[in-house]
Amino acid sequence: MNIVSRILGEILASQIYMLSIKLNILDYRYYTLVASKQDLASMTMVDYLRNNKGFSITNSNNNALILQSEAYKNVNLFVSNESLLYLDDLDDVSFWKSKDMLSSYIFLSKHVSESRIPTLTCHCTGNYADNPYGGNRREIAISYPYLQKQYLMQITNAKSSIPGYDIVIEATHHGPTSLKKPVLFIEIGSTEWQWIDRNATSFICNCLLNIIGNRLGKRCEKVGIGLGGTHYPIKFNKLLLRSEFGLAAVATKYDLKSIDENMLKQMIVKSIEEVNYIVVDWKGLGKEKKRIMELVEDTGLNVLKV
Repeated sequence: MNIVSRILGEILASQIYMLSIKLNILDYRYYTLVASKQDLASMTMVDYLRNNKGFSITNSNNNALILQSEAYKNVNLFVSNESLLYLDDLDDVSFWKSKDMLSSYIFLSKHVSESRIPTLTCHCTGNYADNPYGGNRREIAISYPYLQKQYLMQITNAKSSIPGYDIVIEATHHGPTSLKKPVLFIEIGSTEWQWIDRNATSFICNCLLNIIGNRLGKRCEKVGIGLGGTHYPIKFNKLLLRSEFGLAAVATKYDLKSIDENMLKQMIVKSIEEVNYIVVDWKGLGKEKKRIMELVEDTGLNVLKV
């Protein structure tokens, strides 16, 4: 079997699998918070959850810990010894009574940026080309647009509690990419000072538990993938906050050279909510604009220019 046939076969299998997921989206009410002992921000959040939200150790798995709280019975906390970016084997861990229970992974992570600007971010994961930071090359993880949208709205609406922090989504990047459940990274940065900021990390935890403690069980009215713009896509961020839209995978203008028909299809398919729009940063498509818009038109999906 040549590589093209293999990729097409994988996409077809993904379409069938994702269809079964979409039919059951309202049952996605269980969440595994994923932390790493290698990540200082991650462990600052774990400390808050243990000391203030009743999470205590209930099990161990290959030197990793599983914690639960009586107050949040639909939430598990998994603390790994490994880097968050390389946890592609999480599906092998028994977090719930049945592996058939529909759940999502929420990674508690540090954010690193040369700008050193205090920032709260969130994003889904994936690699459009190579995989220098975990996951598989040219693979997008499963996204959960409503979860991301609700978290972004929650922290934005309460941002007066954390003065000095920027709040923005990021484009899709890094691993893990091959998990069979939705993935969302929530991050704090951009330096060690923010990673140990107990006010900000407790703020993140409280906002997150506020939305998942209510078990969500809803979906966005409109869902798109995002194409164009920068790593911090301000136009897409405003769309999430000011409209009924949710977003699945987002590719920057620098990623567009790696977007072909198969990758575009993967971005569309690998969301637990049906993608019916392609949202393009019209001034942020760069040299790839003509080629990308031809691919977009071939999908038959609605196009929104921002």
